[in-house]
Amino acid sequence: MAEASYPEDLLYHAEHDWVKIDGDVATFGVTWYAQDSLGDIVFFDPPAVGTEVTAGEGYAEVESVKAVSDVIAPLSGEIVEVNEALGDTPEQINDDPYGAGWMVKVKLSDPSQTSDLLDAAAYTATLD
Repeated sequence: MAEASYPEDLLYHAEHDWVKIDGDVATFGVTWYAQDSLGDIVFFDPPAVGTEVTAGEGYAEVESVKAVSDVIAPLSGEIVEVNEALGDTPEQINDDPYGAGWMVKVKLSDPSQTSDLLDAAAYTATLD
């Protein structure tokens, strides 16, 4: 299990998702807090490449030993890549939520939505 961390170079959604922006493509994943709350993740049900996602709505499911949970899209756009490795090793979400545990890459349809996201300090303040 990874150590608690909230990298400063990421943006965060209040539903415990992180975003890394690279031009008009964003990588999505769940935060350390989310994976810790879920417990051991045993299954990741990803969306298909080409799927449109909408900010604030579910786009994938993760199953843990505790529950099945929707993963909420922090931004809107079209999925251009899925982390296929999570099909065989969903525990990477627990072990490395900001690295090997990334979930999807999305071509953003409205980059201005990033103004609705939180920086690391603002996000961690919501956890208290």
